[in-house]
Amino acid sequence: MQPTSRAVVTVTFLRMDQRPTDPPRRLPQGCTLVTLAACTVPFYRYLYGTVGGPYLWWLRRSLSDATLESLLRDPAVSITVLYRGGEPAGFFELDRRQSPAFNLSYFGLMPSVTGLGLGTAFLRAAIDAAFAEGARALTVNTCTADHPRALPGYLRAGFRPLRAVREVWDVPNQLGLSIPERLRV
Repeated sequence: MQPTSRAVVTVTFLRMDQRPTDPPRRLPQGCTLVTLAACTVPFYRYLYGTVGGPYLWWLRRSLSDATLESLLRDPAVSITVLYRGGEPAGFFELDRRQSPAFNLSYFGLMPSVTGLGLGTAFLRAAIDAAFAEGARALTVNTCTADHPRALPGYLRAGFRPLRAVREVWDVPNQLGLSIPERLRV
């Protein structure tokens, strides 16, 4: 058994049952969205690690390359990358395996663009993509390890909370992640 460090988080599960009716905010000039035809494991690990590094995203880091590749090859899972000035600025992962309910499995911005006002428009683009593809509901979850504006942002976007659950995570030490003191057990 590999050594782990424990973290305690509160996970909030949210749901949206219909596409928002207000007009979406446009992404700023110089920003584009690209839904990848086939996301490679190394590129996914780069996106996931860079976006999630400050927020203790660890679950996908612990997957083998073969398991992650299988997930990425599933036609019901897509990766959409936000580019700003030609560089990746964030990504979202949309999971349609429980269709007609879709899950926004991962959503986030690169640390270099956090706080620049991209999040609201980018989140709306993810929501609109799900409903344009036929979602009858869209779920997402966030936790107290995520950016402090994540939960308020989801609520402003129109998600409603379903439940909050306290979880204790055993984060493998081999991943080399730093657990913030406020989350340590």
